[in-house]
Amino acid sequence: MVLIFVSFIIWTFIDDKTIFDDVLLVLLGICTLYLAWVIIPYTPIGKTMIDRVDPHPGEKPLNLLVSNVYQDNQQYHRLVKLINTSQPDILFLLETNKAWMENIREATDQFEYKIEVPLENTYGLLFYSKLPILHHEVNYLISEEIPSIVVDIQYNNEIVRLYGLHPTPPVPQENEESTERDAEILITGKAAKEYGKACIVFGDMNDVAWSRTTRLFLKTSQMLDPRRGHGMYNTFHEKYWFLRWPLDHYFLSSQFRVVDMKTEESVGSDHFPISISVVIRKDDTSGEMKLDADEKQEVKEKIEDGIEKGDAN
Repeated sequence: MVLIFVSFIIWTFIDDKTIFDDVLLVLLGICTLYLAWVIIPYTPIGKTMIDRVDPHPGEKPLNLLVSNVYQDNQQYHRLVKLINTSQPDILFLLETNKAWMENIREATDQFEYKIEVPLENTYGLLFYSKLPILHHEVNYLISEEIPSIVVDIQYNNEIVRLYGLHPTPPVPQENEESTERDAEILITGKAAKEYGKACIVFGDMNDVAWSRTTRLFLKTSQMLDPRRGHGMYNTFHEKYWFLRWPLDHYFLSSQFRVVDMKTEESVGSDHFPISISVVIRKDDTSGEMKLDADEKQEVKEKIEDGIEKGDAN
């Protein structure tokens, strides 16, 4: 948007423009307005989906931390420091192999409950909780090489279901199409909707917050995006300050309110860690989005295509 807007301003002051130049100027203006329309929902002037609140006296928020560590990164001490400083109740780490699992033990030993699936294919995951785990599953929804988790934890006498995932990115060296990623995201959305109680979907989705698939996910799951009306919270790419976008997400069911949300200091990965602090309040469905008939068919087809292309079934 910035580049197009600058081009629009420069083009305005060019002398001796032809009709083609005028048409191009109008198109640049339309593109600027369209991109502004895409971005505005993730700024303070956009409509919020989830309210921000302060905790009640004596109420302990649920604190979560997600970090894609980048498997080849060996700066283990930076993640250890972040965990010890931020003291999350729930820790979800992605791209984790056995080296990562062993080299951060000094920080993760403080978590009583754990689910560890270290892998060498960049899809390993480590889940740690200070709150009791009542039930958990490790699933391979689309690919037999890419795990995801479902975990029920006990928080303030409530059961909260967590869906953690890291679908394959649609990039040439990984997967030339987004078919499998889209299917995994949408399958998780359907599961969250069917669950119907307090739940959180989180992880590295390899998809931006404003994409078609994310919108379909929000409508399928009827979950809420805490970024709306509050900010982008860009998590990727850590190395390029001028080119970043949100790939790591938290999506919350309508029982939650946000106390705080922020991107954390770099741990040497290409992703910034992202944390959120939430509390449970009275159900508020005013921000939910719903599928129309055509979108329901689109979701069905995307899931079928992903399952057909995958090798987990």
